Amino acid sequence: MDLKEIQNLIKFVSNSGVAEVKLETGDIKITIRTTLEGNTPDITYVQQAPIQQALPQAAAAPQAAPVAPTAAPVADESSKYITVKSPIIGTFYRKPSPDKPVFVEVGASVAKGDVLCVIEAMKLFNEIESEVSGKIVKILVDDMSPVEFDQPLFLVDPS
Repeated sequence: MDLKEIQNLIKFVSNSGVAEVKLETGDIKITIRTTLEGNTPDITYVQQAPIQQALPQAAAAPQAAPVAPTAAPVADESSKYITVKSPIIGTFYRKPSPDKPVFVEVGASVAKGDVLCVIEAMKLFNEIESEVSGKIVKILVDDMSPVEFDQPLFLVDPS
């Protein structure tokens, strides 16, 4: 099974409304789960043979992703705010660990380089730092939620 077939399967499952699909062929096992809210797939891919044969780019790409967030202006009514976006696909966490306090709250002042959150991708926790100084206006993602590449995470007022 090649990368294009897996991508097509993910798209099909996301659009079908099915909650979970398991596929086993030979030494490849794939499980795709979707959430009810946004039909965002959660994919588990297991292969007994070396993974380089089936997914050479997909296996290396998440580790090579940049850790610094992308900041871009928002085009709607909050155009004066800077949007901090996710640089990678993964799970969003507001705390460094369950027993620690959150990194930032709404109304908190942040400096350039301050850690805003962590995103777990492939069992690695990536600290997401602020690229601008300012005040947190809104947190756009719930704790422990899956996030996509370039998904808005925070609104920051740079003034």
